[in-house]
Parts: sequence; structure tokens; C-alpha cells
Amino acid sequence: MLLFHAFKQAWREGFSFSALRSDIVAGVTVGVVAIPLGMALAIAVGVPPQHGLYTVIVAGLLAALFGGSRFNITGPTAAFVVILLPITQQYGLSGLMLATLMSGVILLLMGVLRLGQLVAYVPYPVTTGFTAGIGLVIAFLQLKDLLGLSVEGNPIHFPEKVMAYASALPSASYADAAVGLATIAAFILWARLKTRLPAHVVALVAGTIMAFMFNQWGTSHVSLLGEKFQYQIGDLIGRGIPQVLPQFVTPWQDPAFGWDLVVELLPAAFTIAMLGCIESLLCAVVADGMTGTKHNPNAELVGQGLANMVVPFFGGIPATAAIARTATNIRAGAFSPVSAVTHALFVLAAMIVLAPMLSYIPMSALAGLLIMVAWNMSEAPHFVHTLKVAPRRDVAVLLTCFTLTVVFDMVVAVVVGLLLASLLFIQRIATLTNVSVVNREHEHLDFGDDVVVYDINGPLFFAASEKAFNMIELSGVETSAVVLDFSDVTMMDITAIHAFESALDRIHQYPVILLGVASNVEKKLAIAGVLNADNILLYSSAELLREHLASNRHNLLSQESTPSSVSLYTANEGA
Repeated sequence: MLLFHAFKQAWREGFSFSALRSDIVAGVTVGVVAIPLGMALAIAVGVPPQHGLYTVIVAGLLAALFGGSRFNITGPTAAFVVILLPITQQYGLSGLMLATLMSGVILLLMGVLRLGQLVAYVPYPVTTGFTAGIGLVIAFLQLKDLLGLSVEGNPIHFPEKVMAYASALPSASYADAAVGLATIAAFILWARLKTRLPAHVVALVAGTIMAFMFNQWGTSHVSLLGEKFQYQIGDLIGRGIPQVLPQFVTPWQDPAFGWDLVVELLPAAFTIAMLGCIESLLCAVVADGMTGTKHNPNAELVGQGLANMVVPFFGGIPATAAIARTATNIRAGAFSPVSAVTHALFVLAAMIVLAPMLSYIPMSALAGLLIMVAWNMSEAPHFVHTLKVAPRRDVAVLLTCFTLTVVFDMVVAVVVGLLLASLLFIQRIATLTNVSVVNREHEHLDFGDDVVVYDINGPLFFAASEKAFNMIELSGVETSAVVLDFSDVTMMDITAIHAFESALDRIHQYPVILLGVASNVEKKLAIAGVLNADNILLYSSAELLREHLASNRHNLLSQESTPSSVSLYTANEGA
């Protein structure tokens, strides 16, 4: 039932020739954007550019066929860069593909187990913080190619990269920098025109033309994609992008493959799966908001899982739904997943036909393009606005996630962010729970001067129960009974039950009347044996208790007359 969900939804809404034509146009439009981004993102994670195109083709096709969103466009995304680059540096391309396969299995299991709704429990400050942090890291990593720096060594951690890049500044090339900055300027200016032609393409063409002019007539050389990367596929050896179909490979081709390697890569695979889950489902939510449709989160996870399980066998890297490309797909008039299928096939055709031309793209232009992607992904103006208007606790969570993402990595940021957000949430909820002595002016709970009434409000759980029940303590000689109003208690955990037992021990000399106990709370108290005490009575309403006190007050409030087992008085029973 989870397979082909998006296709079936589009078919039910009336797929027609007009919709097919719109899908083809939208798919070609997105495909034009996906080609430079696929190559740039592959380079950013430390692998040759064709592996990004393989990911667009294979993962984009499979996620569209089996996913749960009609409009999601799947491929490599900028959010993965900070996670995948350290994996590539330590384990190489084969280790990255193996981690991709493992993450696909995790995503598939999440979809089958119907865990798609869990992304709703990730707090907004956490996602905003690590997204902005990722954007900053990605933009910084592009400075190497943007400025043509010659960086010594291969630093992994961000502080080390900052020092290495600073030391390499004297090696900067003014030609590379000029091409990169021109690409960024072209992107910004063209985007303001809001035309149908994507700014990614215009900016890349402008940067490529400028690099050609530098290399032909300038005094400084601009580094090109074909000069940096070479490939060997069987007997075929060349530079740039191979002009062949994606080849079948095994993700475990590394000689060091074994169970130990799988165990080492498991945390990375889990991180890739979690980020893929969050990004894909957030992208689907954005698409729903733009189109008024409804995606199936579990079906989307199944589609993403299958895509990431298969793509490593064709040289691909981790993929997830991309918000920017999905928005472009919708604005171009997409109606069904056919547009995403078209986008994958268009990239395949373009790679076969245009591979020699792609080798002339300057590295600094791709870096400039990724800087703009990182800027748009981080939503810097919105990030600053959130810092100004959000509550201080949420700002603390946001800044914590942002800082940890930059200094360490996204895994640490998300774990610490979720933990901090959870603790702050528990603290907030705990403050909503309280126990207070009811004033005599409260006529609804006034049962006489000799009956003390405690009003208990809010959920009783481990963070709130001890403090709340410490309020219940009597020493007055004129007290005949204690009423505990449970009408506003929605839940109770074992910590609260233990604290409640301690409170009952302190007032064991008085009859204790529990008022308005919810059925789920009563069941927990009964199982724990709390209701077996000789001095406990249950009443369903204050009106019924008042009626019984009026007719038989002495017997009800007499310790000797209290029944040995608890009695529940409801409105349907007699006295």
C-alpha cells in the first residue's frame, strides 16, 4: 500500500495529456538546474562530479516512482555535505556508498514501521540551528575553489580548516576569484528578474564564458573541472565527466570490507538516514503548502529508502528530496511524479550528449553556485529574525545547534539540541502542574470547615509530582477529612504514584476522598495498590460528595466507619 502512492494520487485526481505536457516541461526545467548542482555537490563531498549525476539519475527516478510526494525532486543536497565529507576522507568512495546503502535500509524500515510522523517532534529551533550551521560550513568550504587556494594537507574539523585556509590565502588566484564572484553576481541579478530560465544555469554559463576568456587571453589560468578530475571505467580513461551510462558496481569493493567496517559506518549511516528523513518530509510539507495536496510520509520514506539502497550499486551517493529543486518543479507547472522521472531522464541524456562540454566548467563557478545554494538553504535573514523574536530558551537551543554544527558536526548538534529542547520542555510543563489548598470562597469545592480540599492541576509525572505532592501535609486538629480534587489530572507516571503514596502516608490519620479521578489514572492507582488503603474513598463528582455529606456526614468522615476496601461513588449509584 506504501508503493506508488504519489502516482496513484495523481491518477485519481485526473491525469491528462495536458498534465503530461506540463510535467515534461517542469522536468526539463528542473533537470537543467540539477546538472550543475549534482556535480558541485559531489565535488563538495569529496568524490568525482559524475557520481552526483549518477545520484540524480538513479535516486531521482526511484524516489519519484515509489515515493509518497507528487512533487519532491530527489538528488544530492547541500545538507549532506558536512556529514559525507568526513566519511569520504576516512573511508573513500566505497565507504561512502556502503554507508548510503545502510542508510537506505534504515529509511525503508522507518517507512514500513510507520515512523514518518516522528519528524514532527523535532523542534523548530533545532532544525533552524543546524540548517543555518550547515549553510555556513558549506559556504566556507567553497572558499578553496572560489579563490583557487592551494591548501596543504586534508584537515577534517572546521577549526583546522579555518587555520589551513587562512595560511593558504597568499596562494589565491585573482582569476579564479573573479570568475567565482562573477558567478555569484550573475546568480543574484538574474534571480531578481524572476524569469523562467533558472538563475543557476545563467550564472554557470556566465562564469564559464568568463573563464574561457581568462584562459585564452589572460595572464592567469582558471582551473576547470576537466583538469581536476579523471576517470577510468574498464579500458576507458579520460578527464572530466565520462560519456557513458552509469555502471553497475558493488558498494563493498573496498578490500577492507567486513563486519568491522559495517559497525564503524553504522553511526554515519544512521545520521544520513535521519537527515534524509527530516529533509525529505520537510520538503514534502513545503510542497503540500505550495500546492494544497497531501503527501504520505511513510510512503515517502519507503521511496527514499529504496532509492538510497539501489543508488550505490550505480556509483551514487546519499540522496534526499531537495526543497529548492522541488519548489522549482512546482513553479514550472508539475502535476505528478512524471516531472521527477523526466528530470532524471533529462540529466541522463544530457550527461551522454554534453559530457565533453561539462569539462570546461570552472571550479570557481561551481563553488560560487554552491555558496548561493548554502545562502538560500541557511535562510540567514529568517535566522536573524528568529533570534530577535523567539523566547530566550528557544534562542539558546537554536544557537547551541548552530554552534555545535559549525564547530563539531550535525550529529552532535542534533543530539544535544534535542536533549536541551526536551529538558526545557519538561521544565515548562512541570511549572504547569501545581497543588493548592482550595479557598473557602470556592463554593464548588466547599464541603465544610472541617474538610480540607486540595486542588491538583496538570499532568503528574517525574518532573512535577514530587514538588506538587509535598504541598499535601496536615497538622490541624480540627480536620475531619481530606479531599483531593483530581479532575484536572490527565496522566500519572510511576514517579508520581510513589510521591502520592508518600503524601498519603503523611495524612493516613484522616479519611481521604479522591474526587473526579480519570479512568486511566484510577486504573494505574489500582494496579499499584494505592487504592487498597483503608481510608480511601472515590467520588466521581463534587455534587455527589456534597449530597452524601449532607445525608450521612458522620459515617463518611469517621475513620472507624470507612470501609476496608475502596468504594467508588458515581452519579448512578445510591448512597
